[in-house]
Amino acid sequence: MISGIDATVYDAQSLPSNDNVNAYAFSIDLDGEWFTSKGAMIAYYGAIELSGLSAYASHAAWVAARFSSPLYAQEWVVASGRGKLVIGDRGNDINSYDLDNGNLTIKQTNLLAFETALELKQSIIPGFVTLIGTGKFLASSNGPVIFVEPPFRADPDALLGWADCPSPSIHYDYHWMSQSLSAGVHAMFGRESGEERQYDFTGAGTVLLQSSEVTRHDPALARIVEQHTHLLTAAAAGVLGHKLIARSQE
Repeated sequence: MISGIDATVYDAQSLPSNDNVNAYAFSIDLDGEWFTSKGAMIAYYGAIELSGLSAYASHAAWVAARFSSPLYAQEWVVASGRGKLVIGDRGNDINSYDLDNGNLTIKQTNLLAFETALELKQSIIPGFVTLIGTGKFLASSNGPVIFVEPPFRADPDALLGWADCPSPSIHYDYHWMSQSLSAGVHAMFGRESGEERQYDFTGAGTVLLQSSEVTRHDPALARIVEQHTHLLTAAAAGVLGHKLIARSQE
């Protein structure tokens, strides 16, 4: 017998249906298909299959129609079948949201799963993707989510996403950079903080923030940079190479 502060034992029937098990895990009542982030599944009951997008697209053309983000295709799988699918994200808070004929852009590393009724597109802002339509999605955050209205400036690391408002512009605080020695040193190596660079939101809509500035590894960012290196001259490519070497040796 296991005992503790919260030693609730779940089975397929007692697990919540499309609701949080606790603050850090969510139980999807699967009857069909969901898109899920690779590695997000922590357990499941029932007849559920997890397939890579490329494998699943071979017999389901709607995958290509609903998932339009080639840079992130290898980071996602299709969960199909019937049963209870439990999603987690390394102890981060998990919340579910309902999009009603809406448009929401969210940090790719924080999007965990979404219903196939929603369409996903690659955002013009590196590291973000956009969900369009009506349906449910799951997102993680480091601490509770804060909702704010524009006009607003957000630290890039604290920014989770934005809904039904224009994409942000980037605001640089050159006064901070010129007065701060450490900021100048960081800038030499391509590193920036929220004090010197912020996302500037204007217009109507809602901005979502997490309660910390914890950065997450995005495996596709290197592919995004590589995709644009053809725009560099040989000299510029050399400068970039030296900076990347210096950054890797820090």
